[in-house]
Amino acid sequence: MIGKYCDGTMALLSQQMALGAEKIIAAERGTEKFAVEVKGFEDMSQVIEFYRALGQFNYYFLALKKLEPERTLLLSAPTDVYEEFISDPFNEEVVNHYEVKLLVFDVESKTIVKWIK
Repeated sequence: MIGKYCDGTMALLSQQMALGAEKIIAAERGTEKFAVEVKGFEDMSQVIEFYRALGQFNYYFLALKKLEPERTLLLSAPTDVYEEFISDPFNEEVVNHYEVKLLVFDVESKTIVKWIK
Protein backbone atom coordinates (compact mmCIF):
# COMPACT_ATOMS: atom_id res chain seq x y z
CA MET A 1 0.00 0.00 0.00
CA ILE A 2 1.33 3.43 -0.84
CA GLY A 3 -0.17 5.03 2.27
CA LYS A 4 2.32 7.59 3.56
CA TYR A 5 4.41 7.66 0.38
CA CYS A 6 7.39 6.05 2.07
CA ASP A 7 9.24 9.29 2.93
CA GLY A 8 9.48 10.33 -0.72
CA THR A 9 11.37 7.30 -2.00
CA MET A 10 10.34 4.92 -4.75
CA ALA A 11 10.85 1.78 -2.64
CA LEU A 12 7.21 1.04 -1.93
CA LEU A 13 6.07 2.04 -5.38
CA SER A 14 8.68 -0.28 -6.88
CA GLN A 15 7.25 -3.18 -4.86
CA GLN A 16 3.74 -2.35 -6.08
CA MET A 17 4.90 -2.06 -9.68
CA ALA A 18 6.80 -5.32 -9.56
CA LEU A 19 3.55 -7.13 -8.88
CA GLY A 20 1.96 -6.14 -12.17
CA ALA A 21 4.50 -4.90 -14.68
CA GLU A 22 7.12 -7.07 -16.26
CA LYS A 23 9.73 -4.46 -15.42
CA ILE A 24 9.94 -0.81 -14.36
CA ILE A 25 13.04 1.08 -15.38
CA ALA A 26 14.03 4.45 -13.98
CA ALA A 27 15.84 6.47 -16.64
CA GLU A 28 17.11 9.95 -17.35
CA ARG A 29 17.78 11.79 -20.59
CA GLY A 30 19.48 15.11 -20.02
CA THR A 31 17.40 16.84 -17.38
CA GLU A 32 14.31 14.69 -18.03
CA LYS A 33 13.49 11.83 -15.65
CA PHE A 34 11.40 8.83 -16.67
CA ALA A 35 9.92 5.66 -15.31
CA VAL A 36 9.32 3.13 -18.08
CA GLU A 37 6.80 0.35 -17.64
CA VAL A 38 8.01 -2.48 -19.87
CA LYS A 39 5.16 -4.58 -21.20
CA GLY A 40 5.53 -7.64 -23.40
CA PHE A 41 1.82 -8.01 -24.26
CA GLU A 42 2.30 -11.76 -24.19
CA ASP A 43 -1.23 -12.75 -23.14
CA MET A 44 -3.26 -14.56 -25.77
CA SER A 45 -5.54 -11.54 -26.00
CA GLN A 46 -3.96 -8.18 -26.86
CA VAL A 47 -7.20 -6.53 -25.77
CA ILE A 48 -6.87 -7.95 -22.25
CA GLU A 49 -3.20 -6.98 -22.11
CA PHE A 50 -4.07 -3.46 -23.31
CA TYR A 51 -6.76 -3.10 -20.61
CA ARG A 52 -4.29 -4.31 -18.00
CA ALA A 53 -1.53 -2.01 -19.25
CA LEU A 54 -3.84 1.03 -19.21
CA GLY A 55 -5.02 0.28 -15.69
CA GLN A 56 -1.48 -0.18 -14.42
CA PHE A 57 -0.30 2.91 -16.27
CA ASN A 58 -2.97 5.08 -14.65
CA TYR A 59 -2.23 3.65 -11.20
CA TYR A 60 1.51 4.21 -11.56
CA PHE A 61 0.94 7.66 -13.06
CA LEU A 62 -0.89 8.83 -9.93
CA ALA A 63 1.63 7.18 -7.62
CA LEU A 64 4.58 8.81 -9.42
CA LYS A 65 2.78 12.16 -9.30
CA LYS A 66 2.86 11.86 -5.48
CA LEU A 67 6.34 10.36 -5.12
CA GLU A 68 8.36 11.89 -7.94
CA PRO A 69 6.32 14.52 -9.78
CA GLU A 70 9.32 15.43 -11.95
CA ARG A 71 9.43 11.90 -13.44
CA THR A 72 7.39 11.11 -16.57
CA LEU A 73 5.83 7.68 -16.89
CA LEU A 74 6.19 5.90 -20.23
CA LEU A 75 4.57 2.67 -21.39
CA SER A 76 6.70 0.52 -23.67
CA ALA A 77 5.37 -1.95 -26.20
CA PRO A 78 6.99 -4.22 -28.78
CA THR A 79 6.94 -3.01 -32.39
CA ASP A 80 4.54 -5.71 -33.57
CA VAL A 81 2.01 -4.91 -30.83
CA TYR A 82 2.19 -1.23 -31.65
CA GLU A 83 1.81 -1.77 -35.40
CA GLU A 84 -0.89 -4.44 -35.21
CA PHE A 85 -2.92 -3.20 -32.26
CA ILE A 86 -2.05 0.10 -30.56
CA SER A 87 -1.81 2.05 -33.83
CA ASP A 88 -5.44 1.18 -34.63
CA PRO A 89 -7.30 4.53 -34.79
CA PHE A 90 -9.58 3.73 -31.84
CA ASN A 91 -6.73 2.44 -29.67
CA GLU A 92 -4.67 5.54 -30.54
CA GLU A 93 -7.64 7.63 -29.40
CA VAL A 94 -7.65 5.74 -26.10
CA VAL A 95 -3.89 6.30 -25.69
CA ASN A 96 -4.33 10.02 -26.42
CA HIS A 97 -7.31 10.30 -24.06
CA TYR A 98 -5.32 8.88 -21.14
CA GLU A 99 -2.22 10.84 -22.18
CA VAL A 100 -0.11 7.69 -22.34
CA LYS A 101 3.45 8.32 -23.47
CA LEU A 102 4.79 5.37 -25.47
CA LEU A 103 8.15 3.82 -26.21
CA VAL A 104 7.98 1.29 -29.03
CA PHE A 105 10.88 -1.15 -29.00
CA ASP A 106 12.30 -3.87 -31.21
CA VAL A 107 12.37 -7.10 -29.22
CA GLU A 108 15.29 -8.66 -31.07
CA SER A 109 17.66 -5.69 -31.19
CA LYS A 110 16.42 -4.28 -27.87
CA THR A 111 16.34 -0.78 -29.33
CA ILE A 112 13.78 2.00 -29.20
CA VAL A 113 11.99 2.36 -32.53
CA LYS A 114 9.54 5.16 -31.65
CA TRP A 115 9.17 7.66 -28.85
CA ILE A 116 5.60 8.97 -28.73
CA LYS A 117 4.94 11.75 -26.27
